[in-house]
Amino acid sequence: MAIPPEQRPLYRAFIDQGLDTWLSRLPAQMARGLDRRRYGDLPAWEKAVAKLPTLPQARGVRLDCDIVTVDCRLDDSQRRQCENLLRKLMPWRKGPYSLAGIHIDTEWRSDWKWRRVAPHLAPLAGRRVLDVGGGSGYHAWRMAGAGAAFVLVIDPSPRFYYQFQALRHFVGDADNGRTHFLPVGVEDVPEKLAFFDTVFSMGVLYHRPSPLEHLLQLKDALRPGGELVLETLVVEGDETTVLLPGERYAAMPNVYFLPSSKALCQWLVRCGFDNVRMVDEAPTSLDEQRSTEWMTFQSLADFLDPNDPTRTREGYPAPRRAVVMAERPS
Repeated sequence: MAIPPEQRPLYRAFIDQGLDTWLSRLPAQMARGLDRRRYGDLPAWEKAVAKLPTLPQARGVRLDCDIVTVDCRLDDSQRRQCENLLRKLMPWRKGPYSLAGIHIDTEWRSDWKWRRVAPHLAPLAGRRVLDVGGGSGYHAWRMAGAGAAFVLVIDPSPRFYYQFQALRHFVGDADNGRTHFLPVGVEDVPEKLAFFDTVFSMGVLYHRPSPLEHLLQLKDALRPGGELVLETLVVEGDETTVLLPGERYAAMPNVYFLPSSKALCQWLVRCGFDNVRMVDEAPTSLDEQRSTEWMTFQSLADFLDPNDPTRTREGYPAPRRAVVMAERPS
């Protein structure tokens, strides 16, 4: 089976990294993740990326600053064309980006989250990194900007896949081909892979009906001594506090377990992680998650009680997020 040109760097990277077992599964995983029968909008997203104009070779790329930035000269017609095509991939959830003068103001100020996480990381230079549920890849570009040798985003959303491909069109090879996207979920990572130096799972755990299984999957992906970065919704309370919402939490239908940060640390210990520590915890602000012209649907402000912003509209505690670090035992 012929490999599409945009997928060839991913295959080469898996060969270079020695991921032979996973490599054999890639064709089936890519076919399932980009199945046109399952995703009716997929052809339009693919077409939008394919229509992006050829960019000048001379361009400045910044992956180490809050706004992932690509500077290059486009005439007014090219810039309008690029903006129109990028808008066809809306909504844009994670960012921000500045691409040839086009500012993509995403729903999330993901740079704020990165600033909370980055000071606590083992240095990423030379490391192999897995970003679970990474969306369009904002944090992955920041990881590459911090010197990671190999970054793999996995996310089952094909919209995010094509957003990533659009960003790749602008970034070009400025990351030396270190950043890749595979449209699968964490359950598609081979069992007992024990490969990655750092695994990120940010904004995923509360969407999993079996949270301990998710933690064990993340542990399996880490090499012995590797570092886990876990960011998720929490509630205030002690080691026994866990909120199990009803059908919706903050208007989201697929939220299952919200532990306290202390309970979350206990879960990680029970799953066999070492050096478990909570490094950040704070309420989510309306400045960090909001509607924008690049994400025009409802956002956090619409999901809170209008008379009491400390509660969701269902009556639960308003979103509060924690960052927990841990290591797989050596």
